[in-house]
Amino acid sequence: MNVAVAKTGKGRAVSDLFTSAEGRLPGSPAVTAVRREAFETYERLGLPHRRIEEWKYTDLRALVGEVLPLAASPDAAALKRAADAVKVHAIDGARKLVLVDGVFAADLSDVKALVAEAGFKTLREALDKDAGLLQTASLDAVIALNAAMATDGVVLSIADGAKLSAPIQIIHIATAGSVSAFTRSQIVIGKGARATIVETFVAADAKAYQVNDAVLVSVGDDADVAHIRLMDDAPDAVNITSHFVTIGANVKYNFFNMTTGAAVSRLQGFITLAGEGSELSANGVNLLQKTEHGDTTLVVDHAVPNCVSREIFRAVIDDRGHSVFQGRIIVRPDAQKTDGKMMTRALLLSDEAEADNKPELEIFADDVSCGHGATAGALDDNLLFYLKARGLPEKQAQALLIQAFVGEAIEQIADEPLREHVIGIAERWLERRS
Repeated sequence: MNVAVAKTGKGRAVSDLFTSAEGRLPGSPAVTAVRREAFETYERLGLPHRRIEEWKYTDLRALVGEVLPLAASPDAAALKRAADAVKVHAIDGARKLVLVDGVFAADLSDVKALVAEAGFKTLREALDKDAGLLQTASLDAVIALNAAMATDGVVLSIADGAKLSAPIQIIHIATAGSVSAFTRSQIVIGKGARATIVETFVAADAKAYQVNDAVLVSVGDDADVAHIRLMDDAPDAVNITSHFVTIGANVKYNFFNMTTGAAVSRLQGFITLAGEGSELSANGVNLLQKTEHGDTTLVVDHAVPNCVSREIFRAVIDDRGHSVFQGRIIVRPDAQKTDGKMMTRALLLSDEAEADNKPELEIFADDVSCGHGATAGALDDNLLFYLKARGLPEKQAQALLIQAFVGEAIEQIADEPLREHVIGIAERWLERRS
């Protein structure tokens, strides 16, 4: 392979990023070889830019510039700040798995309670024997970079027929500034299992950091899974997360994402419906202000017949925020009787707010029912006047209308305590805006 050594905006060779971190990255010699190959892919491609169709609205070369050095392992002071953050962001009753600056923190996690119901090990432990968790078939540069640099993560295995008594919450906490954290996790859910997985991204007094996370999910036949992602990183942080989900037959998979932080963020999800009779519900809310840039890119692949997918996404953009939604539904030639619907709506609260919505359908079968839609607009002046005429201040009137606007997506969360938790996050965002 011919590799051209590129330079970052500050003149530092891209190869220095991997060279300086290689000695700290876990794994056997076979794993190291996979890492080097992945980094060569990243080095050749560089950060994605607007000339790449999938990244045309999120030009990382312009928005980010360069990848920061790998974060050091957290010291006692960092773990203390992380513990304080866990108290604030942990969900009552959930089994916590905590990653601090990209490293698993056993003392902050509920490992003993979890292993009674599910198999667990860290990515660092898994890589001692197997390089498979780092294998990627994608030429996406940020996915390749994640494979090259992943330091830790969680590997969960939920047995066939298991019904978890509590949600599993994976909490990513940043405590250091001007560094990068690379994490990769795997979640395998057995046949007929019932599970709720929550991912949370927060900061503990950290600024200007970068997160590159990847999650590989495999769902067995007849399972029922709720997967919720809550991203509230620091206002000047960067968060790029990639999800790879494979769904078996007769599965109910309910996914929800909420973005309320980070200067630049992108969630890219690749969901394959690989078994007949499955139902996918994918929903999300972007709450953006100032100059925040939030991108949700989702590819739903109907690979087999008789599956249903529903996507509802909402964006509320204030100041000079920029929301991006790219949704693609693919219906393969053999995927007859597919039923797929996708709707995205953006609410612009200022004249400088921007929303780019790009729904797509790629249909190669002839007996399907598919549709998509996208809208963007401002708050209804008549409704605002109605509320203000009854004594509500303008900001409070706007908050009520915004809550109603995002409610359709949030209401798709079936678990009431989790739904109330997400509503609370949205309400706090509205309070900060006031």
